[in-house]
Amino acid sequence: MSEVAQYTVRDGIAVITMNNPPVNGLGNALRAGLMESLKKAEADAAVKGVVIIGSAKAFSGGADIREFGKSREKPDLFEVNDQQDAMQKPLVAAIGGFALGGGLELALGCHYRVAAPRAQLGLPEVKLGILPGSGGTQRLPRVIPMAEAVRLMTTGSTIPAEKAKELGLVDEIITGDLLEGAIKFLQQPRPIRRVRDMPARLEGDPEAFFAKVREQVAKDSRGYPAPLELVACAAAAATLPFDEGRKVERERFQRLVNTAESKALRHMFFAERQTSKIPGVPDDTPVRPVNKAAVIGAGTMGGGIAMCFANAGIPVMLVDSTQEALDKGIQRIKSNYAATVEKGRLAQSDMDKRMALISAGTNLNEIKGADIVVEAVFERMDVKQDLFRKLDAIVRQGAILATNTSTLDVDQIAAATQRPQDVVGTHFFSPANVMRLLEVVRGKQTAKDVLATTMKLGKTLKKVPVVSGVCDGFIGNRMLEKYVQQSLFLLEEGTTPAQIDSALQRWGMAMGPFAMYDMAGNDIGWEIRKRRAKERPDIVYSKIADRICEKGWFGQKTGRGWYRYEKVGGANARKPIPDPEVEDMLSQYRREIKISARKISDEEIVERCIFALANEGARILEEGIALRASDIDMVYLTGYGFPPYRGGPMFYADQAGLDKVLSSIEQFQEGYQGSQWKLAPLLAKLAKEGKRFNP
Repeated sequence: MSEVAQYTVRDGIAVITMNNPPVNGLGNALRAGLMESLKKAEADAAVKGVVIIGSAKAFSGGADIREFGKSREKPDLFEVNDQQDAMQKPLVAAIGGFALGGGLELALGCHYRVAAPRAQLGLPEVKLGILPGSGGTQRLPRVIPMAEAVRLMTTGSTIPAEKAKELGLVDEIITGDLLEGAIKFLQQPRPIRRVRDMPARLEGDPEAFFAKVREQVAKDSRGYPAPLELVACAAAAATLPFDEGRKVERERFQRLVNTAESKALRHMFFAERQTSKIPGVPDDTPVRPVNKAAVIGAGTMGGGIAMCFANAGIPVMLVDSTQEALDKGIQRIKSNYAATVEKGRLAQSDMDKRMALISAGTNLNEIKGADIVVEAVFERMDVKQDLFRKLDAIVRQGAILATNTSTLDVDQIAAATQRPQDVVGTHFFSPANVMRLLEVVRGKQTAKDVLATTMKLGKTLKKVPVVSGVCDGFIGNRMLEKYVQQSLFLLEEGTTPAQIDSALQRWGMAMGPFAMYDMAGNDIGWEIRKRRAKERPDIVYSKIADRICEKGWFGQKTGRGWYRYEKVGGANARKPIPDPEVEDMLSQYRREIKISARKISDEEIVERCIFALANEGARILEEGIALRASDIDMVYLTGYGFPPYRGGPMFYADQAGLDKVLSSIEQFQEGYQGSQWKLAPLLAKLAKEGKRFNP
């Protein structure tokens, strides 16, 4: 018998145990083992029923990701489901851990489902741009109410065992030993109850129901084709015989697998799992304990970082030079948590626990016992070096000293200490308690165990940690500079902030560059430009951004920036309103630099901004600042509002064709400020060889 599908008989009940770690992925061998075991149980007269079970951690996570892109062997999962439907003996799925995707489809092929109290169930395929391909869209709406089935499938959400029982997806929750409970469950008389023979659970007029659902899903899923295809499959479950509905599902599954959106989402799925693979730092590298943390700087960023530690259950001390700054910081943290409680996303008791983990003080000596200290003070080299000298003298040996700098040289900061091996960059993104990205900046002397510890800590804090080498702006902000540079040149040539932002948002960006800068604070970019003007006089900037800052228009926080923000209830609102005065300033500025405005298409706006990202990304890759192209994609997907269905700037360039990207850049070199387009040699080389950034 198969090693990955182990077969035993206990008290007249056949037990098929899936054993394909880590998540019991339904790969070729496991599917074959399941089929063989089901047939054996059916043929054995002594067997009165069958239990399919996985491990305590996983019933099954669905398709085996190690086989993605490889040839599939028979039987396919739908053929295993057919064998389940043919069984003349009651069949129960005993769900421990989770049953996701194909794992839930396997469970839905059983006549009954029992689950451990902490089990989670769901069909998350939509997150990969596809839909369940083995009858899941046809079976789920026959077991739970149609509205719930559509919600689960179109959002990719999971539900806990209790909710699943309430909806009818789980028949019984087993509080003791799961296998013993499943066997006892089958020892009671259980008729054969095939899901395929049940009607869909939909009351009322299907046409009216699905018209409303289609409208809502279309609104919620801009840019993603899979959710609407899922609605079509659910409609088939309500209106067609099972086999015809399954045919509709299969056709739409095959169509979605080949879409650009699904390829991009699958790329994102694998890219996230690659970020922790660091050459020369194996998985078994020893890590340092992180049981106590400290954050220096109680501003918006420092407070957000402190929340990250508290959310992960790690005690953290927040330090600032004045009591007033500390009080404001703690109040901001409380307000953030209170808003989450008010929305029903956090229990008051959990807020209280998290607040209890955050202490505050003005004396650096109080943090000498911390395992990690994260600096989040003003973005100026002299300020940071002075602080690190103090930390070096105070904080215990072996502690990690981390800087949250977004652009400065981590090696220069480390040089202010006697222990550069313990210094690392931890670039959190604002708001730090929300954004998933953490750029982990490896200095020249950063120790391997410090890097391994910081990467592990990133995951503990529920971040996506991505390693970057040291350069101005690291991966994300260095690329962003080129993106913003092009957006400002486009302003000079005749566009408006609203046109650029709208074009990029329609393409899929969460927000355009001008709304983004207004939100972050235009003074931050101004400070960087002033520093860069001294360090890199060869880089040309549009001076219009400085004119905005000289007026004190720093964005949302001042009520004006590239846009106006009207006050609502005494606070500055967040909705950007185009400002005629900014457009007048632009017209005046064009006259000064002797440029006549021209009509610029949305397509040109998108190409210039996005290809600027990809070109600079190629330089970063070639210089070894990023380990791989997919790491660059993850930075933009998790930190900069890049649309997941585009796969990241490097993947998007691959999909567009590097020869097309090269040709466009060569064309841009002939246009306005063309000398600022410095073609990346790697991009040119790969384009000429017909290759890609991402293998």
